[in-house]
Amino acid sequence: MNTPNKLTLLRVLMIPVFMAVFLAVPAPWGSLLAAAVYGIASATDAIDGHLARKNNQITDFGKFLDPLADKMLVITALVLLQHKGLIHPIITVIIIARELMVTSIRLVAAGSGKVIAAGWWGKAKTVTQMISTLLLMVEPVLLGESEYRWGIPFLTGAAPESTAVFGTVGMLAATVLTLISGADYLIQNWKYLDYRK
Repeated sequence: MNTPNKLTLLRVLMIPVFMAVFLAVPAPWGSLLAAAVYGIASATDAIDGHLARKNNQITDFGKFLDPLADKMLVITALVLLQHKGLIHPIITVIIIARELMVTSIRLVAAGSGKVIAAGWWGKAKTVTQMISTLLLMVEPVLLGESEYRWGIPFLTGAAPESTAVFGTVGMLAATVLTLISGADYLIQNWKYLDYRK
């Protein structure tokens, strides 16, 4: 197994660590330590892709596991943040529904011997989701109390510890990119979904 694929696998293995820290360590340190683990796991996404392209180590296994690892990491973060009241359920449903659709198309394409790599819109969506979820973890701890006093409609939480203006704006942008990338992916790969068969 080459180094990029090892880094991708490491990202998957860090997910239960991230979840355990987020849920088990008391606030405010739980959010900050979990954000550190999440940040390191997210960074491996950029590193493994860079190494794979630089060293010509792009493999079908990497094309399969890399986007799957991203989805697993982001969905875990979304569920945990929703558990803390920092993300609206509608956003979580939209993002998970898009990921299920894309994964289903990948599986159908794989049955035809085709491995579909992530496109530009998908990569932009993933980066925006990762940055936004990271902000939602640290922002309430570091800036929540001051931001709560701004009183911005729809962007402040019910309490200082659930207020994250920048993270919320970022997550709204990520949701828009999720819809665009999902539509783009569906259009680009519609040929694999022949309803006549």
